[in-house]
Amino acid sequence: MLLDGEELSPSARTRFGYMPEERGLYPKMRLGDQLSYLARLHGYSRAHARGRAEALLERLGLDSRMKDPLEALSLGNQQRVQIAAALVHEPDVLVLDEPFSGLDPLAVDVVRGVLQEQAAQGAVVLFSSHQLDVVERLCDDLVIIGSGKVLAAGPREELRRQHGTRRFELVMDETPTWLSGMPDISVDTMEDGGALFRASDEAAQHVLSAASQRGPVRSFRPVLPTLAEIFKDVAADDAQEVHA
Repeated sequence: MLLDGEELSPSARTRFGYMPEERGLYPKMRLGDQLSYLARLHGYSRAHARGRAEALLERLGLDSRMKDPLEALSLGNQQRVQIAAALVHEPDVLVLDEPFSGLDPLAVDVVRGVLQEQAAQGAVVLFSSHQLDVVERLCDDLVIIGSGKVLAAGPREELRRQHGTRRFELVMDETPTWLSGMPDISVDTMEDGGALFRASDEAAQHVLSAASQRGPVRSFRPVLPTLAEIFKDVAADDAQEVHA
C-alpha cells in the first residue's frame, strides 16, 4: 500500500483515522477523558489533547455530555463519539465503516458537515455506506460493490451520465396529455403541469418543439439517475451475467 507515493511505514500509520462498524470504545469511561486519552496516545500533550477532545465534542453536539460515560449515551450519540475518536488526532486519511449508521437525520447532517470540513482541510475521506442518498450528497468519487465485485466506479457525475436512461422532464402551465400520443416516447409520470418521459435526444427535441407551440415551457431538462437507480441497474446486469 502506498501513501503519497511511498510504501506505508509504521510511522505513516499514525496519519490514519479509522472507525470500525463495531464500536470499540470503553463503555464506562467519560467521553472527555476517553478522547483525551486517545489523542495522547498519538503524542499530544495533556492540554492539547483535552482541547482537541472538547472541540470535537462541541462540534458534534455532545459538549454537554463531556463527563458522561459512553454507556449512558444513546446508540446514535455513541456513533458520534466513535467518529470523534477517529478524528481526535487530526489524521490525513480517514477510513470509516458505516459512519452514518444509527444516526437520525439531524445527526447525519452534523456528521456530514464534519466530514466535509475534514476534506476541505485536505484530508482524504474514504467510507462505506448503504445510505445511498447520503453518499450521493457527500462523495466526489464512488465505487459500487456487489457480491464481492466492483460493479461500477468513477466520479459521481460521470457515473450518472454513463448510466443515464435518456429521461427528460417537461414542465408547462397545462398538463401535457398530448405527450402520450407522440412517437418514440415513453411516459413515466404525468401530473398537473408536467411529465417525466423517456426518449432519444432527437425525439426529445421534437417534444420541446411541440411543447413550445402549445404554450410557455417553464422547464425542460434531462434527468440523471440517482445513485440508488444506478446501483439497481448495475446489480441487475451482474445478476443477468451470473445466470447467463
